[in-house]
Amino acid sequence: MNVFEIASEAELAELAQRYIHEWRVGDIVALEGSLGAGKTTFVRACLRACGYEGAVRSPTFNLIQTFPTTPPILHSDLYRVSSANGLGLEDEFAEHLTFIEWPDRMADLIPADDCWWVHIEFGHSPDSRTVTVTPPVSSR
Repeated sequence: MNVFEIASEAELAELAQRYIHEWRVGDIVALEGSLGAGKTTFVRACLRACGYEGAVRSPTFNLIQTFPTTPPILHSDLYRVSSANGLGLEDEFAEHLTFIEWPDRMADLIPADDCWWVHIEFGHSPDSRTVTVTPPVSSR
């Protein structure tokens, strides 16, 4: 587990860029944190690091977005659902690097010990955050 004190959105982007090069197709990154903490900002920075230049919005209403990057990225925001059962999201894991916001909505579909966990908390100032990154059990 690594804990980072982030003072700005630029530092959050730097952290995302650092980790994106460790993640591969088939990896799941579970993003936790309250509304507005920076989960989508973190994913956006990962996409930029992979060369994606288009708009990146939270997929709160369409639930799932995929991006033609290298590696291919799937971004899911499960805030509006009580359970991801029936969405078929788990069918996409093997073909994408998958980022899941609100992963508690699919706790029975993802192996928690096989995920990377990124927890983002508000810090003491409006732009600061505490980010905890925990690798899967298999890579600890």
